[in-house]
Amino acid sequence: MVTTTPIAPAAPPVVRRGRLKLRNTLLGWTFLLPNFVGFAVLTLVPVVALFYLAFTGWNVFGKAPWVGLDNFQRMLHDPTFWVSLRNTLYYTAFHIPLTLVTSLGLALLLNRKLRGVAFFRTAAFFPYITSIVAIAVVWNMLFSPEYGPINQFLLRLGVDNPPGWTSSATWAMPAVIIVGTWREMGYYMLLFLAGLQTIPPELYEAARVDGANAWQRFWSVTLPSLRPTTFFVTVMLTIGSFKVFDLILVMTNGGPGQSTLVLSQLVYRKGFEENQFGYASAIAVVLFLICVGVTVVQFVVNKRRDR
Repeated sequence: MVTTTPIAPAAPPVVRRGRLKLRNTLLGWTFLLPNFVGFAVLTLVPVVALFYLAFTGWNVFGKAPWVGLDNFQRMLHDPTFWVSLRNTLYYTAFHIPLTLVTSLGLALLLNRKLRGVAFFRTAAFFPYITSIVAIAVVWNMLFSPEYGPINQFLLRLGVDNPPGWTSSATWAMPAVIIVGTWREMGYYMLLFLAGLQTIPPELYEAARVDGANAWQRFWSVTLPSLRPTTFFVTVMLTIGSFKVFDLILVMTNGGPGQSTLVLSQLVYRKGFEENQFGYASAIAVVLFLICVGVTVVQFVVNKRRDR
């Protein structure tokens, strides 16, 4: 007599789909979890601690006594805070439009099929990845009031009293803005290049058929098509301008006097040089709220334009 082994019934399709969904979910979390853990440890926890320390008088040593709004009240009566805020707004107001215009101009110039265009694109992007210390040293030599080639060139043009640049309280911030624009325009040029290459050529052909000249094609085809890219570049430039730190630190260190002292450097000074971490955290919170507020306004304005 032949005996047969009973065959187990197949799992219902619903159960198999549920297992597959659970497996895919677990697989997805294995990719996300390391990044999330890094974000939580290196960003989220410090930000939460920052908001707490802003209401304390912690000075590294001992406990962090709760002081409430004392740090923010002190900020209102601190002349250095208002000077650094004004300098930050000064840098932002000029750095954003200058970088926006120069990077877009470079992108338009290098978006053509020219011989050696890849080399010029690389050369324009190279300052962005160059050491900030090397950039500061070279530009400080170029801006030297007595021996720098920039002032020597201005003297040859007939300028009797060329600017003192980084040694002058009046010209130090314009010098930093020039270097900041030169350093970052290559990066944003690449973003604009990517945006330009997504514009359908048929739009330009239709504009030519309608008799539009080069300026009309730029104004009616290029700029509207680049609106998403321009919005992204503007937001990134705004955030980067408000938190500028490294360039000013190595180029002028906030001087001469306080002519280039910005909020991020004031946070560094109060925290790591004077050990006033509670007050430094309060200034950082204000800087964070300014960046968030300006970014939200930009999103609202852009959303209204899209309607």
